[in-house]
Amino acid sequence: MIVRGRERVLVQGITGRQGSFWTERMLAYGTRVVGGVNPKRAGETCCTVPVFASAKAAAAELAFDVSVLFIPPLACKAAALDAIEAGCKKLVVLSEHIPLQDTAHLLAAAREAGGRVIGPNTAGVVTPGECFVGFMPAFNPRVFQPGAIGVISRSGSLGTLVCLELVRAGLGISAFVGIGGDPILGTSMHDALVELDRDPRTAAVALVGEIGGTVEEEAAGYARTMRKPVAAFVAGAASPPDKRMGHAGAIVTGGRGSHAGKRAAFEAAGVAVAPTPGALGGMLTALMS
Repeated sequence: MIVRGRERVLVQGITGRQGSFWTERMLAYGTRVVGGVNPKRAGETCCTVPVFASAKAAAAELAFDVSVLFIPPLACKAAALDAIEAGCKKLVVLSEHIPLQDTAHLLAAAREAGGRVIGPNTAGVVTPGECFVGFMPAFNPRVFQPGAIGVISRSGSLGTLVCLELVRAGLGISAFVGIGGDPILGTSMHDALVELDRDPRTAAVALVGEIGGTVEEEAAGYARTMRKPVAAFVAGAASPPDKRMGHAGAIVTGGRGSHAGKRAAFEAAGVAVAPTPGALGGMLTALMS
């Protein structure tokens, strides 16, 4: 789910410490933040934009294309439903520890309304040189430079490291998509890969996976059909089985979701697998030439 600089962004939870901190940085980078939401601060201004009681109240006065949620986990379902009912078609849900039944509910509501969700537990999305939504360091030129490599990552920190290594290798980023690290996701690695495959600005794709779940295996099935080169790094080679490592989705159970299984799926699909994040730049340079 790529967000472009022309798209207008609503920040739900804008007046909180994280919401205001990252709204200021999104605005400084060029993201078109047009308003925010906090029922207790409606009618005020925060970070130079108006604050509304709800997304529906905001929609009555201004247009927005994307809503980003800086919202505590137990309140996320209600906030997401508010944005969906306001007609928003792109939601970026940053929060982790949202109850699974709440996640399932809000994802079903978004699908029924024809909308898309990225997350939960995502670091957000970046289109270098245009905008970012979430809390990725888009403003750091050592990490993000415009270019032709699309990056898809379950992890915000690993995704940041990979983007840094790609820039060090002389490559730039067309779009970063943080799909999130929860067991249930609104946008899978497969979904993001399809979008980057169709994106005319993207010449090659870097996949940043980790143990647990099957999103990498599903993405490998689509990668097999692509003409654009794809390279991957999978974290967790030394992780013990049946132990959660980091993200809620990063657990290997009964042999499913193992590092070896993901690597084998990628290699069978013709995806080059890097031993370290730093090796991805050289691999992609060779594949594109």
